[in-house]
Amino acid sequence: MEIILKQPVKNLGDKDDVVKVKPGYARNYLIPQGMAILATASAKKELAEKIRQRSHKLEFIKNQALEESEKLNGLKLSIETLAGADGKLFGSVTALQVANKLKEKGFEIDRKTITLDDIRNTGEYTAIIHLHKEVKAEVEIEVIRKED
Repeated sequence: MEIILKQPVKNLGDKDDVVKVKPGYARNYLIPQGMAILATASAKKELAEKIRQRSHKLEFIKNQALEESEKLNGLKLSIETLAGADGKLFGSVTALQVANKLKEKGFEIDRKTITLDDIRNTGEYTAIIHLHKEVKAEVEIEVIRKED
């Protein structure tokens, strides 16, 4: 019996896969649990259209991320923070501070997508921004001592 999976099923397949299983397994477990539907001709056509639309939408999102990545790559941010005379910071520079600086430059970036090294001294660093699962941007950060 052919079925279309509505969610990932261990040892069987991922969401939207068309798989063959024994009729009892499909009728008694997968379909009643809402994990699958019967793979009728109309369900297969509907699935093909859904996959086509999803791929178009994902391509559009990826293209937007690539455009934003081009704008962000090579951008240099300057963050002023309190530091001792030797350049050691009182605390550290966080992804939230980087996100706020990017917001000042006109970029709406979620702080959770920013990856930073542990910044505890003044100097130059690189932040990696994950815009899409396949698209990343690198932003240069200069940490300088705030003058009193």
